[in-house]
Amino acid sequence: MLASLFAGSIEVLHPMCLFLIMTGVAVGIVFGSIPGLTATMAIALFLPVSYQFSPLEGIALLISLYIGGVSGGLLSAILLNMPGTPSSVATCFDGYPLTQRGEGFKALGVGVFFSFMGTLISILVMIFVAPGLAKMALNFGHFEYFSIAVFALTLIASLAGKSLIKGLLAGAFGMACATVGMAPIDGVIRFTFGSQQLSAGLDLLPVLIGMFALSEIMSSAETSRIEDDTSIQNIDLKNVKGFGFSIAEFKSQITNMFRSAAIGIGIGILPGIGGSTSNLVAYSVAKNQSKTPEKFGTGIIDGVVATETANNATVGGAMIPLLTLGIPGDMTTAMLLGGLMIHGLTPGPLLFVEQPLFVSGVFVAMILANCAMLFQEFFGLRFFIRMLQTPKHILLPIIFVLCVVGAFGLNSRMFDSIIVVAFGCVGYLFLKLKLPVAPFIMGFILGPMVEIYLRRGLMQSKGDYLPFLTEPISGAFLLITLVSVILTVRKNIRSAHGGAGTQ
Repeated sequence: MLASLFAGSIEVLHPMCLFLIMTGVAVGIVFGSIPGLTATMAIALFLPVSYQFSPLEGIALLISLYIGGVSGGLLSAILLNMPGTPSSVATCFDGYPLTQRGEGFKALGVGVFFSFMGTLISILVMIFVAPGLAKMALNFGHFEYFSIAVFALTLIASLAGKSLIKGLLAGAFGMACATVGMAPIDGVIRFTFGSQQLSAGLDLLPVLIGMFALSEIMSSAETSRIEDDTSIQNIDLKNVKGFGFSIAEFKSQITNMFRSAAIGIGIGILPGIGGSTSNLVAYSVAKNQSKTPEKFGTGIIDGVVATETANNATVGGAMIPLLTLGIPGDMTTAMLLGGLMIHGLTPGPLLFVEQPLFVSGVFVAMILANCAMLFQEFFGLRFFIRMLQTPKHILLPIIFVLCVVGAFGLNSRMFDSIIVVAFGCVGYLFLKLKLPVAPFIMGFILGPMVEIYLRRGLMQSKGDYLPFLTEPISGAFLLITLVSVILTVRKNIRSAHGGAGTQ
C-alpha cells in the first residue's frame, strides 16, 4: 500500500497538478462560502475545463473543488449565520454565537482545523478499509434505509431547543414541504395548486438559502443602521496565536472529533444521504453525549467541532462507494462520476486492478488538497474576519443579490429565486415565533427518504410490513429508534417536572 502511494505521489507532485490542486481548493472555498454557490456547482462548471488535462490532473482539480467547497461553507456560517452549503447548517448553531461574543477568530480556527482533521481521517479510512466498508453498505436494502431514516428523524427532538412541541411542529412542516411535487414512485402530482413549476418539488438549496440567509438578512436589517450595534465587530486579533484555541481545548475534543468523523464517514458511505444530514446528526449526538447540553446553541466549540468534523469526513466516506463500486454517495460525487467517465475511466473494483497508479494518485491528491485547504483558510482567517467590518447596510444587499443569483444559477430558472424569497419570509416568521429551524431542515431532508424507502420496501415485500422488523439490520435500527424515543420523552418529562419544581 505504501509503495503504491509513493508511486502515486510521483504522478501528483507535478507542477501543473499542484497548481490545479491549489487553484481548485481556492475556487472551492469561494463557492462554498457564498450562499447558493456549492461544491457541486463548482464541479459542474469545471467539468469541461478538466477535460483539457490528463485524467489524474482533471480529477485532482475536481476533487480539490469538492474539498474546498465543503469546508468553505463554514466561513459564512460562522461570520454571518448563513451556511454557504447545506453541510454547514449546524455550524451556525454555535459558530455564530461565538462570533457575536467576539470570538469569531476562535470559531473559525476551530472550524478550519477540525475540517482538516475530519477530511484527513476519512481519507485514511478510505485508503485502508474502503473495500470492506463499501461491501457492507452494498448489503443495505430498502428496509434498512427506511429504518435509518426513521431513526434520524428522532434526532429532531434533540434539536428542538426548549420547546419540544415547537420542534415537532417545525419538523412536521419540513416534511410537509418535502411532499410538494411529484410522488417519488408513482409520479402523482401533489400540492402544486396548479403550478407547473412546483411539479418538480422544492429544491433543497433554495429552501436552505431562504430559511437561513434571507431570514438572517431580514432580521439583521432591523438593526443595520443602529450605530451602537457593534457586538459582532469587536473581535480582538492582537493576542491570538495559532488557530485561536489551546492544546487543552484540543485534547478535550478528541472524543468528539473521532465520534463525529465516524458519523460523517458512515453517512458518506450510504448513498443519497450526504453532508447535509451528517452535520445535523453529529451535532445532535454531541449534544446528547455532552455533560452540559444546555450550553449548545449558546456558543461553545463542541458544536463547531462536531459539525465541521462530520461534514468534511463525509467527503472521504462518499468517495468509498464511488471508487470501489461506482456508486456515488451524494450529488457531488455523482458529478465526480461524470468527470471520471469523461476521461474514459469506469470506477469499480477493476479500477484498482487496471489503474493502480491513478487510484493512488487520487488518494495523494486528496491529502494534498486537504493540506492546501488548511493552509489557505488559516492564512486567510484575518481577511475573512475583516468582512465583518463592512457596514451591514452595504453588506446585506450584496449578500441578498448573491443569494438570489446563486439560487437562479442552480437550475437557471427564476422560480428558484422566488422560492428563496418565499422561504426567507418563512424563516423570518420562524425567528419571530421562536420556532427552531434545525428540525424543519431535518424533516425536509429526511421526509422524502422515509417515504421513498417505505414504498420501495412495501413493493418488494408485496405490501407486507413484517420484513421491516424481521430483517436484522432494519429491526436493530427500529429498536434503537424506539429506545431513543422513550429516552427523549423521559428526559423531557423530567425536565418539565424539574422546571415546575423550581418555580
